[in-house]
Amino acid sequence: MIHRLTNFFALWTVLGTAWAWFIPDHFIWVVDGRFRPFGQSLVSVMLGLIMLGMGLTLSFDDFKRIMRIPKCVASGVLLQFTLMPLAGISLAMIFGLETGLAVGLILVSCCPGGTASNVVAYLANANLALSVTMTMVSTLIAVIATPLLTGWLAGKFVEIDQWSLFINMISIVLLPVVAGVLLNRYFPKLTASISNVSPLASVIVVVLIVGGIIANSKALIEQHFGALMLAIFLLHAFGFGLGYLITKWLGFGAQERRTISIEVGMQNSGLGSTLAATPTFAGQFATPMQAALAPVPSAISAVYHVVIGSFLAALWRRQAIVKEVPDG
Repeated sequence: MIHRLTNFFALWTVLGTAWAWFIPDHFIWVVDGRFRPFGQSLVSVMLGLIMLGMGLTLSFDDFKRIMRIPKCVASGVLLQFTLMPLAGISLAMIFGLETGLAVGLILVSCCPGGTASNVVAYLANANLALSVTMTMVSTLIAVIATPLLTGWLAGKFVEIDQWSLFINMISIVLLPVVAGVLLNRYFPKLTASISNVSPLASVIVVVLIVGGIIANSKALIEQHFGALMLAIFLLHAFGFGLGYLITKWLGFGAQERRTISIEVGMQNSGLGSTLAATPTFAGQFATPMQAALAPVPSAISAVYHVVIGSFLAALWRRQAIVKEVPDG
């Protein structure tokens, strides 16, 4: 039952976003600062729990799997951190987005693949092992890559404190994932029971984070609706489309092409939202309004990528796959 509910994550995201749009008061508590567990923002703690849940599903054997498919993993991760950031900065400049929106779009484009991509890969009859491996590798690399790329590309709009962003990546991403892996290693029975519900819990938490940002930024979204929506749609369309076409050109099998397309096209929007909402990140902007705009692209991104990914999964699921042996 839990697995089936998790598979409908695209529906929950769309419904949650619509709910937050029409009744903002039901979601605003997530981001308005009234709750600060452990002295930290609620959004940061919630995302840390998602990363912990991801770590609980990983074992040391998962890291060994990278050595069996190095070409696929390396190609996918390289596309993740080149194609998407370049698309992000290009679209921000082409559409002339305001500083907050431009930086927010670049930030989410520099984030790793999200765990939701694993569900889409499963539904699309893609290579699930490759999807999980790519998510894991891109998440770990993002601890360094996301601050560096964001600082470099978004520096055109505002000076980014890369060190502060790196510290946030350590605390929000790396430490919870490592803790989850260690718990899985030394307390397997406990983590096995938790892992049964953690995917659904992750979906709920992402919906809450996205809904909170949508509710808090409704007026700003309405003000910038047209260009913003098109730019974010194109970001993910490029990711899915070029991820598939480039790997086809490289000679990868159908399952691997689908997997890398999904991994490149689906960003960890929850991470982008959380990083953009931190006080240190917001403090870099000249005005509070620009700071308030920064998390918005990530929130809208969460809706777009699950809808596009789910559409592709439904399409690919109906297509037979001729078994091919990938060379990497």
